[in-house]
Amino acid sequence: MASNLFGRYVWLIDLLRQYKHLSYKEINAKWQKSGLSYGEGDDIPLRTFHNHRAAIKDIFDVYIEIDPEVSGYKYHIEEPERLQSDTLRSWLIDSYATLNQLQADKKLEGRIRFENIPSGGKWLTLFMQAMRENKVVEITHQGFGKECTSTFEIEPYNLKVVKRRWYVIANNPYYADCNRRQNNNFKEIRVYGLDRILKANILDKTFEIKPGFNIDKFYEGCTGVIPSDDDIEHVVLRAYWNAPDYLRTLPLHESQKEIESNDEYALFSYDVKLTYDFLQLIMQQGDQIEVLEPASLREQMRNVAKRLTSYYDV
Repeated sequence: MASNLFGRYVWLIDLLRQYKHLSYKEINAKWQKSGLSYGEGDDIPLRTFHNHRAAIKDIFDVYIEIDPEVSGYKYHIEEPERLQSDTLRSWLIDSYATLNQLQADKKLEGRIRFENIPSGGKWLTLFMQAMRENKVVEITHQGFGKECTSTFEIEPYNLKVVKRRWYVIANNPYYADCNRRQNNNFKEIRVYGLDRILKANILDKTFEIKPGFNIDKFYEGCTGVIPSDDDIEHVVLRAYWNAPDYLRTLPLHESQKEIESNDEYALFSYDVKLTYDFLQLIMQQGDQIEVLEPASLREQMRNVAKRLTSYYDV
């Protein structure tokens, strides 16, 4: 039954994320009901449990140890905030934990629906392999609105999923040559949607990531996939009706702060770059959101509203 070892590792991590502290006896009791045991109702042998802990440390860099501050020999995840801040590992564990549960419990079959990400299946593993080996990739790309395709080489740095689309953030040597004389730092870092790549081939050429490049810094103040060199601006939104609760539970950006609330509305502030991605986030809220500041963004939203109104004029 070694085929689902990975699933058992994820199950153990997810269990301790939920319950924080559990003894071996408590873990074993939940294991028996998990549907992942080696036989229905079987115990997890203590030796197997410790082997799983060692494997989880090696694969996920997650340490499951006895917490000396909790009585009863309770196990916990050391430094859980480190795991929580790692969005990729958290996403993988969440996804696989759900898959585990679906496989273990046939009663849930057909009762959970996931969003399909069309661009993920074709090129995702190819770019992961190229990134792992720091290999150059030759792609044939056709942007939206372009009549012709272009074939060129890129150096894949990062992968990012936004609004059901996968993107590769890559260094483009062509732009590097063009911008070197102008001393434009990181201008050659480009973003390509995987669904706009028609062909991709890993070349027998390696690259090194540009010194100083950091994906978090690259997207600092941004809310989607569009990077920007613009300054970060302070934005204040007024949210009406049910919008405050939606924003509280799913912030538009990590800088979101609730600065005022009453029975009629709530005010939220942001420190962001005013990219088209952020404009789209506001528009998605419909008539439940009003931009108060800055004045330039308020004017931009006013113009959008006028254009929308003109579409429906009879």
